[in-house]
Amino acid sequence: MWMIPSLPLARIARIRSAPLWLLGGLPCLAGDTVVIDTNQVQCYDDQGEIADPAPGAPFFGQDAQIDGVQPAYLDNGDGTVTDLETGLIWQQSVDFDTKRTWDEAMAYADSLVLAGFDDWRAPTVKELYSLMDYRGSSVANPPVPYIDTDFFDFQYPDPSSGDRPIDVQFWSRDIYVGTTMSGFLTGFGVNFADGRIKGYPAEPFPNGTVFARYVRCVRGGSGYGENEFVDNLDGTVTDHSTGLMWAQHDSLAALDWAEALDHADGLLLGGHDDWRLPNAKELQSIVDYTRAPDATDPARQGPAIDPVFDVTETESWCWTGTTLDEEPAGQGSFGVYICFGQAFGWMEFPPMSGNWTFMNVHGAGSQRSDPKSGDPADYPLGHGPQGDEVRIFNYVRCVRDVEECTGGVATYCTAKTTSSGCTPSIGASGLPSAGAASGFTVTAAQVERNQFGILFYGTSGAATTPFQGGTLCVQTPIVRTPVQHSGSGGVPPCEGILSLDLNAEGISAAIGEGNSAWMQGWFRDPPDAHGSGLTDGVTFTVCP
Repeated sequence: MWMIPSLPLARIARIRSAPLWLLGGLPCLAGDTVVIDTNQVQCYDDQGEIADPAPGAPFFGQDAQIDGVQPAYLDNGDGTVTDLETGLIWQQSVDFDTKRTWDEAMAYADSLVLAGFDDWRAPTVKELYSLMDYRGSSVANPPVPYIDTDFFDFQYPDPSSGDRPIDVQFWSRDIYVGTTMSGFLTGFGVNFADGRIKGYPAEPFPNGTVFARYVRCVRGGSGYGENEFVDNLDGTVTDHSTGLMWAQHDSLAALDWAEALDHADGLLLGGHDDWRLPNAKELQSIVDYTRAPDATDPARQGPAIDPVFDVTETESWCWTGTTLDEEPAGQGSFGVYICFGQAFGWMEFPPMSGNWTFMNVHGAGSQRSDPKSGDPADYPLGHGPQGDEVRIFNYVRCVRDVEECTGGVATYCTAKTTSSGCTPSIGASGLPSAGAASGFTVTAAQVERNQFGILFYGTSGAATTPFQGGTLCVQTPIVRTPVQHSGSGGVPPCEGILSLDLNAEGISAAIGEGNSAWMQGWFRDPPDAHGSGLTDGVTFTVCP
């Protein structure tokens, strides 16, 4: 049997001081985005901690009640850490002695040589946010970082530096497509001291000063964070990159946090009733950082989300089920939201002047927090150091887990030995998908070289029918795919191959989601008494 198996990354409990596997870790396949759980374990109402709510009770269905993919890190013992779920390999220790501007951070990452590798880079904001751990709190005593310090070094600022205790921001490589504050070029960063995403000035201020912070470099994991959306034409959208299904439209009305949880728990859409409020990392996974309402390129103007989704307001913010244990004083009364519109706030210019200006402070795609209940009028100049606008009533975009589809690929039947003694075999790699544009390749190997052949399939079942001196493994009726040439390789003669990407050719879509097919290869073998060869069979079921 010849197959190229799809090897899932093992979920391994935290491991310390182990050797780096496979020299380069376990890189995730392009387009494969594993959303790591936030690690939030405590439940909250709109005032503070509570016991886990029962189904149907107020505040049911929040972050701590939903199990996600748990973090699994591997300390490689060489200054790097492999995330065994995402395939990303991280710089373990950060240069906390040197603050860098955005340009300097990018140059540092591109020139870094660590653990024998020189392909390090500054992470995207989605890669960096994958490390966020919502057990953190800057107001706890002592403070707890929003990153797993069993594996990653972390330092709070020296009080004598003039920095605030929460000034532990890390640059991403993503530049905001609009501008923030007074028209500044802006780079996104993640703050592992206070659990937020925002934009930071990536160019000098008018007075010549610059904003400089830290960078944690990454390598591997090509394609992480790249969405693969499919419109299911029933009001839902599936992201095949993350395995999450989303409501195509938001809640239409802005809700407070308790109402948002209730709306998600009661939603019936697309024939499913297991919808929920997404956690912070799930919702951030669908941010499109190439779009913003204030993008300088008109072609990129719009909410920071793929146009496959509908939004009630361009300047929309959406609730998550995650609580930010920060303000006020760590009482759990603020919930995390994601800005799909601009992240507005009230800024005083010049400081202490009493002149307040309402502006895009952080950039579309930021992650902030809002009081879970109350009256926005109680916050006329916003909340926090940058006067974040307080809305309290935000939109909801519900999510559910897509049932895992493996494709059920299996080989069966018996191949016919060729005149040269070849035993042809058929196998498959990837996932048969009715919605994917590529990625499921069926290959017949050990075929007689320099011959013409075809792959054919049926949807009526398997067969073991005598045929041309071998076995027909597919029940009729059958469908033939285009004629191929097996290649003109040299000796030995069994080097021929017939291969076809069924997703790219539209064959998976033609078979249809949820339907099974049986496939076999046939090729010319002139010296054979029947002049033909036959592979064994492969069967599979088409996924969404």
